[in-house]
Amino acid sequence: MNQVTGSWPQGKKIAVVFNVCLEAWSDGKAPGISPMGNPLPNIPGILDNMAISWASYGPKRGIYRILESFEKHQVKSSMMVNAVIAQRHPEAVKAIAQGGHEILSHSYAMDVIPVLLDEKQERENIQLCTDLLQAASGQAIKGWLSPRGTPSPLTAQLLAQAGYLWYGDVFDDDLPYVQNFDGKKIVAIPLGTDVNDMPFMKYGNPPELMVESFKQNLEIARHHGNPCIIDVTSHAHIFGRPRGAYFYEQIIQLAASSPDVWIGTRLEIAQHILSH
Repeated sequence: MNQVTGSWPQGKKIAVVFNVCLEAWSDGKAPGISPMGNPLPNIPGILDNMAISWASYGPKRGIYRILESFEKHQVKSSMMVNAVIAQRHPEAVKAIAQGGHEILSHSYAMDVIPVLLDEKQERENIQLCTDLLQAASGQAIKGWLSPRGTPSPLTAQLLAQAGYLWYGDVFDDDLPYVQNFDGKKIVAIPLGTDVNDMPFMKYGNPPELMVESFKQNLEIARHHGNPCIIDVTSHAHIFGRPRGAYFYEQIIQLAASSPDVWIGTRLEIAQHILSH
């Protein structure tokens, strides 16, 4: 297992990655969470249409607000996109690619989770996602992060065989490391969860606490002085709304104005590690 040593590009010790989740669910499926505190009764055939409408804000409105913030500060991000978005909203996928951002596969939909698939189904899902996202974006898809970060025992191997350079379904380390499957290398890039909009939505915390969390992570990184990654993750249907986007942009601006920070995509991190 080979792990990063030394520094990131430009000789920086601190890497900041802006992750944006553009998510959707399969036809006939609804998100398991929503702003409503009273869940619907579990009755077959009854869909939580409120939750479906709430999540649909992401590709309809939220992603464009977030893209504007990135363009304003000339920052590139890694966008986790469910492949079903390429079918329903190809214009959103195209806008992400035109902004110069990395598009990575987030499975076909949020309810299509690798650990729930057999090997044949998982291979087919990887290929379908790759084809749909590449067709809509015009860029090669080289990264993967499963819904809820939950792979099957074969996910890393199947992705390596399919030509992927990295995946993010690992939470067991601070820094990326290289895995080898029959001569095919893939970089496992842990996803940090400290600076993420989901806890602020789920537990009712004010969104400015996400800014404070980023500042704390930055302070700790500077204190230790070792190579590190700070993940800053938002969801287009959560922090793509005006209030959340306002504070997310504050983090973008803070990172972009910090001379000791290198802002990169997860693909750039994988390429850096493989080249060293």
